[in-house]
Amino acid sequence: MGPFSIVSRIFLDIGVFSWDILLTLSNLVRRKLRIGHVTPHGHPGYGGYWPEYKPPKETDSRCSCPALNAMANHGIIPRSGRNISFAEVERHIRTTYNFSSTFCSFVPRFAARMLKKDYSEDLFDLEELDLHNGIEHDGSLLRLDSAFKQKQSTKHTPFIEELLAAATGRDRKDNSIILTTKDVSRMLSKRRAVSRASNKEFSLSSFHKIFGSTNAATLVTVFGGRVDDLHSFLHDERLPKGWELHIRQPHGMTLMQINKTVLEIERGVRERDWAEAAREAAQFDKALV
Repeated sequence: MGPFSIVSRIFLDIGVFSWDILLTLSNLVRRKLRIGHVTPHGHPGYGGYWPEYKPPKETDSRCSCPALNAMANHGIIPRSGRNISFAEVERHIRTTYNFSSTFCSFVPRFAARMLKKDYSEDLFDLEELDLHNGIEHDGSLLRLDSAFKQKQSTKHTPFIEELLAAATGRDRKDNSIILTTKDVSRMLSKRRAVSRASNKEFSLSSFHKIFGSTNAATLVTVFGGRVDDLHSFLHDERLPKGWELHIRQPHGMTLMQINKTVLEIERGVRERDWAEAAREAAQFDKALV
């Protein structure tokens, strides 16, 4: 990467974060979007009507991100998961999950840099995003570590079931079961401790800890932590019929706003509390591989 490209990237990132601050402040004073009208008119999901769900074929490309896989399974992005443009992902993340324009700009551009691709001209397959220690990392809530020779697009059902069973919250309106930030922190603590004990190649930088907590934060923000909805989303990578995202801010969930939840989750991680139990759990997980 030449000096001009580096300077351009710095100015772009500064611009994105500056704009994000303004969007965050605007979200605080503007009225929330009406229930039933969060997804823009004319876009997939408006009124709770999502495009037909089709499980992926063996030849389709998928990755470790259930949000992107769900978009492919519903045909919001190419069902094959192949030859996708970064701009296409940016646009559809915005309308499908109501993340802010700044979030939707930053993440695909980061992915393009990670893959050493041109954001404007190159295409990618979803599986390319699973470059180890790029975005994908050890100690995942939903998947075994890549060292266990399993594709990161393969969900580990026992992890998902344990995560959903760990939910302790209740919705005040209908008393439905809710996954809270404390629940997620507790399960991240266990996942990291078990991975550290069972994976001889285990690595988890501070950056990837934050990235893991960011992924977890979407479960309690976009989905409101509702276990009934998360069951379909995590097991089948399917958006529930009639589902509407829980982010109702007019500018969507900004980087600053989700980082508040991310930091709350990461501060609650206590890996050392699971040190002894991790050794036993690690042996059990190895038997499942």
